[in-house]
This record gives sequence, structure tokens and C-alpha cells, in this order.
Amino acid sequence: MSIYEQLKEKAYLNMENYKSLCKELNDFLADNPEISGEEFQSSQKIADILKEQGYKVEKPFDGYETAFKATYGNKKHTRKIAILTEYDALPGIGHACGHCTSAAISLLTGLSVKDMQDELDADIDIIGTPIEETDGAKCTMARDGVFDSYDMALMVHLYGENLLAPKLQALDSYLYTFHGKSAHASAAPWEGNNALNGVQLMFHALDMLRQHVKPDVRIHGVVREGGLAPNIVPESASAEFYFRSMDRGDLNELVKKADDCAKGAAIATQTTFERVATAESYDNLKGNRTGNAVLAETYAELGLEIGDTEKIFGSSDAGNVSMVCPTFHPLVQIVEPTVAIHTREFAEAVKSDRAYEGMMNGARILILQILKIFTDPEKLEAMKKDFDGK
Repeated sequence: MSIYEQLKEKAYLNMENYKSLCKELNDFLADNPEISGEEFQSSQKIADILKEQGYKVEKPFDGYETAFKATYGNKKHTRKIAILTEYDALPGIGHACGHCTSAAISLLTGLSVKDMQDELDADIDIIGTPIEETDGAKCTMARDGVFDSYDMALMVHLYGENLLAPKLQALDSYLYTFHGKSAHASAAPWEGNNALNGVQLMFHALDMLRQHVKPDVRIHGVVREGGLAPNIVPESASAEFYFRSMDRGDLNELVKKADDCAKGAAIATQTTFERVATAESYDNLKGNRTGNAVLAETYAELGLEIGDTEKIFGSSDAGNVSMVCPTFHPLVQIVEPTVAIHTREFAEAVKSDRAYEGMMNGARILILQILKIFTDPEKLEAMKKDFDGK
């Protein structure tokens, strides 16, 4: 029996030992959802479990009170693997993102392979990455060099289909604030410069821009401030926009065009504007041919049918990690394809038998991704070359 087969058999046995613990974690997080930046109970619950299982836990981590880094053993190995862990929920609809199950998968994976680090010659760390839904802690971590020394990072997200590598769009979010001049809207409207008109005109300009962008581009916005009273010409008005594209370079060009829309709107309405970022910028997910081929082999081995590979998933700060080291973000199905994420129906599904089955499948996928690559020097080298573009 090969070393891979030996470790796989051992990991699967370990999974059975930790299955109940991780199922309980899934249910606890589902029953106690905490929104981005407020995952105090959630992060502490996971940290406590890891401590009980012999991990050394650094918390807070990288400036985030609800982030952590968990290590097991003496960290003497040549290689490093990061298991990413998300646990923030959505306002009003709880874990409609499935992060409770995703966290359980990451924990189940880490616990099942923690005593295989010598055989793999790899430190396998579990990193708690909060605030994925809004301001992406992974963005800061990537910028701060947290992932610079890792050979691979990975996690599983839940979905209505099984996918090896979702189409993650790069994302920028900005608040455009227009400044005008107030005046009485009836007695002397000619004395005013209407900031709300600037916002409205920018919306119209962006709607016209939509005709001339690539199919993967998404532009969506809301008015944040529109004025104080109908009989006062608004001296200040603002709108927040999300801009998305499958390619970071294309997104940078799109934002320049959006700025031109704002400039034109300001000129036309005799106002001025300023733009500020409202959240971290998310990168697209960098592909890796070797790693995705291994995932395809694993999905086939587990009998998991691959869904629509052309469907756009959205955005995630995992994309930022993928620019630093080979990163894998496969999707596991726990609902029918007709049930979208970020819905109440999805939130209800995270404590179903199908979600528990997804938890086990997700952990198997991550375990086999680690074992197949780190017991095969040729695959490991090929994965690194793919990341480097060689």
C-alpha cells in the first residue's frame, strides 16, 4: 500500500472520530449567527475546540479580534499548508452563505490530518478568516504577508452545485459623494447646484456604460444620501457602487470609466465629487491547472457530479490569497440548483442531512487535495510551476 493510500485510510478513520464534534460546531454556528466583524462567540468556539484538541491558538491574529491562527506540533517541516476558515453570517438571514458548514469542513479536515504532518513534511495550519461578507480579512492578511510562506491554501464553500473552481469576480466598492450648493428649491433654485442630480446622472451614465462592457462585468449601486428636504436643493448626495469583473486588470479599467461617468455628471450639474473605497478590493481566483486536475480526480472518485462551470459565483477574499500562493476554493452541493445562496431557503438547509453529507464530502475533498499533492513530488512541483506561470 502506497503512503498516499495509508494516509487516506488513516484520515478517513479520523474523520469518523471527529464527525460528531464538527456537526455540533456547524449547528452551533447556524443557531448563533454573527455578522461580519462581530464573530466573537463563533471564533472563540472554534478556538476553544482547537485548544482542546492540542492546538496552539494565536487569537487575536493579524489585528483582528475575531481572527486566529492554530498550529499543531513543533512546526519543523519544510512545507506549509493553510486551511482557511470562514464563520461570519449575513444580516437578517443568518448563515445563508453556508459559512457554518464551511467552518465545520475546515475544522474536520484539519483535525483529520493533524498527526500526518511528519509524513507530508508539511505544517498544516488552520487560519480563522473573518469578515468575508464585507471587508475581507483575507485581503489584509494577504497584504500583510500572512500567506507568503505557504505552499497551498484551501477551503470549501457550499452551493447548489458541485464545482472544482468557481468563477470568482474581482470586486471594488466605492462611495461617490457629490457636493453642490444648497438653495430654496422654490424661491431661488437658480442659486443652487443639485448634488442629487449629480448622483442621478452618474447612474444614467453607468447604465449606458453597461452596453459596452464584457459579459462578466457587473455594476450595481444604491443611493446612500439624497438630500434633507424637498424644498432644499441638496448640497450633498452620495451613492455606493460595486464593480465586478473576472479579471483584475479589466476591473481597474472599468473603475476608470466609472470615474469618467462621475466626472461627466459633475460637470453637467456644476457640482464636484469625491470617491472613497467602502471595503477591501477582492481579486479574482487565480487558476491552477494541476491543482484543479487533482480536484477533478477527487470529485470523480467521490461520485460528485460537476455542475455548470460557466456560472458566475460572485466574489470572495479567497481570490486575494490566490495571488500569493496556490489557493483552492471548491464548491460542494447541499441544495438543489434552484436554491440560491444568500436566501432564507439556503439558511434553512445548513442543518439538513444533505448539509451534514456535504460536510463529510467537503472534508474528503480537502483531505485528498492535501494528500494527493503532498505525497507526490511531481504534482507538488507542477502545482508550483502553474502558480508561477511556467
